[in-house]
Amino acid sequence: MTNHDDREPELRDWSRQLTQALQILDLQVDRNLLLDLAAESSAVSPSAGPISTFVVGYAAGLAAATGEKNATAAVETAAAVARQICATSTPRTGWVDTAQ
Repeated sequence: MTNHDDREPELRDWSRQLTQALQILDLQVDRNLLLDLAAESSAVSPSAGPISTFVVGYAAGLAAATGEKNATAAVETAAAVARQICATSTPRTGWVDTAQ
């Protein structure tokens, strides 16, 4: 796991401001989990990080909304799936190693 201490105060404030604005008052954002997921996903493609964290959040929201899991568990489960996919995916390098 990566150390994100140098950005912690501003990310904590941003997370709190965003969750309040979106009226998700009971969510504790695991910033390190999401930042690590974004970094790992970026190995697949530079833009995969933001997309991965969005999809994880969406999946977690669906699971929490249906009562399947609480918000924290839903995020952890969805992130674990995304990280597994990252671990087994190969980076895309354009046309290299294709029959094109």
